[in-house]
Amino acid sequence: MKKISASVSPEGKLEVLSQREVKTLLDTSARGLYRLFRSCALAVLNSGSHTDDAREIFETYRDFGINLKQRNQGIKLRLENAPTAAFVDGKMIRGIREHLFAVLRDIIYTHNEIQCDPTLDLDKSEHVTSAVFHILRNARLLQPNVDPNIVVCWGGHSIGRAEYDYTKEVGYQFGLRGLDVCTGCGPGAMKGPMKGATIGHAKQRIVGGRYIGLTEPGIIASEPPNPIVNELVILPDIEKRLEAFVRVGHGVVIFPGGVGTIEELLYLLGILMHPDNAAHPFPVVLTGPAESAEYFEAVDQYVLATLGADAQRLYKILIDDPAQVAREMKQAMEAVRQFRCEGRDAFYFNWQLRIEKEFQEPFAPSHEAMAALSLDRDQPPHLLAANLRRVFSGIVAGNVKEQGIRAVEEHGPFEIRAEPAMLAAMDELLQRFVVQQRMKLQGEYTPCYTLVG
Repeated sequence: MKKISASVSPEGKLEVLSQREVKTLLDTSARGLYRLFRSCALAVLNSGSHTDDAREIFETYRDFGINLKQRNQGIKLRLENAPTAAFVDGKMIRGIREHLFAVLRDIIYTHNEIQCDPTLDLDKSEHVTSAVFHILRNARLLQPNVDPNIVVCWGGHSIGRAEYDYTKEVGYQFGLRGLDVCTGCGPGAMKGPMKGATIGHAKQRIVGGRYIGLTEPGIIASEPPNPIVNELVILPDIEKRLEAFVRVGHGVVIFPGGVGTIEELLYLLGILMHPDNAAHPFPVVLTGPAESAEYFEAVDQYVLATLGADAQRLYKILIDDPAQVAREMKQAMEAVRQFRCEGRDAFYFNWQLRIEKEFQEPFAPSHEAMAALSLDRDQPPHLLAANLRRVFSGIVAGNVKEQGIRAVEEHGPFEIRAEPAMLAAMDELLQRFVVQQRMKLQGEYTPCYTLVG
């Protein structure tokens, strides 16, 4: 494995840091930020990797080092034994350099201005929303005086060629209609819509098309930012990342994926099922090529079996019709605009949407936490959706996150406990994902979970 050492400077982003910030970043103790900074930086430099095993990436580049230097002209990063794919003729690719310094910007800001701010109480729902807002604003993601036009695209990083090409065609149709794209920033269904949108924007001579990528430290190594992302933000955890999607986006399109995609769908359905959000226009379309019809049938049946018909009515399923998907989103933007105007809400941040603490509290998928999740139907549907979302978050951790992989290896698979009907629906869905090879990019899949009735 070829590696390279080099020094890089920022370009228009975070050129100066205080001595205290530098000291905090380079602190290698348990309380320091160095390990977090190093792992996120390595993930960004590893863009284009063909593995979704975070541990494999970190093992391959275990001798990777990154050091921060203060100079009279500003800061500079010194990289040792970095992936050569991040460089061309010894010079770092500009987009990757932008992503690298976005990592630096967001880690510093989150630590200093969010986690260490005594006026922010992250046990309070409104304070969590404010934290998400401030992180996005600091990244200059929030643009006033722009009509609603951001479509969030969710889907798997491990999809087949036909499904990937379909995501590109949908993105192309978005671009032709002046819609921008926001995704989880990784490969597969997160890259395809952006790639297609670049062509659609170019044909319409749209300059400044936005390809927004939202990620978090636990997932960035298995889904490193794709090179089309031109606005990258690293949120501190999966829950704030999910909230950022629905606060920034004006509609959601969901492509085929695996357990991470179902986690996102359940999060969204849980929020939209809250009684306070009943009148809130938020278009949701599930779509894929003809080959994906069985996938969406399985997802639709799972939603019906767990959350009921009311949840099904919150989305449309459109198969093999990219232009109609784009038309649905474009037409819905006017309803979103009207609703925001009537509620005197911003177009760039969805303040009116009610998101309760159950959807905001970071979930650490330990074996104890997974086994203790309440999955019975004797609770409001939106709260059941919140706990189902946590189940799939745990499976994502066991599949691709370094800490989750190690926990499963040490203590065995997570136990998921529920009533027989709930388990049967989940087992049916997960088994279909295994057969369709939606659980892992490479190799045989060994389940990180077991279902207990």
